Amino acid sequence: MTNGTARMLYSVDSSSFMDWQARYYPTDVFSSILTQVDALIGEERFWAPALVREEIGIVGTGGLIAWGKAHASIFVPTGELLGEAQSIQNSFPGLRDPKAEFEEADAYVIALAKLRGGVVITQETPAAEKRNPKRSHFIPDVCREMGIPCFNLLGLMRAEKWQF
Repeated sequence: MTNGTARMLYSVDSSSFMDWQARYYPTDVFSSILTQVDALIGEERFWAPALVREEIGIVGTGGLIAWGKAHASIFVPTGELLGEAQSIQNSFPGLRDPKAEFEEADAYVIALAKLRGGVVITQETPAAEKRNPKRSHFIPDVCREMGIPCFNLLGLMRAEKWQF
């Protein structure tokens, strides 16, 4: 507990890493975010499935890939999440992208939050907010149906009361 409020644990999706370091909050401009994230990591409150590291290794910038390697301890091994992730995928088959060429991290991000009583951080929007969704469920849809808190990177910043 800090200041009378619960200290949330975060399960972070690939899209949030991409938006943080490559799109909207690049570290050369928002360098203090690194300090804030490092503090969450030090408190063991900032996690991601190993599959997220694989995804950012495929689509991430050089800086993000290097950051992921330097922070390897935050990535939870797939085996620890596999059973719960498979259960989520079986319950929500519309979560999978039918055209994906590799195992997706979405169900694992949700599984990590569920298993650790955490909050999912994703930049995805619900299917209802998309013009022509490719599938019936996205991370926020599944989180809502499962009762798992879910918000975006800006929501994390607000929850942690970060100011820049």
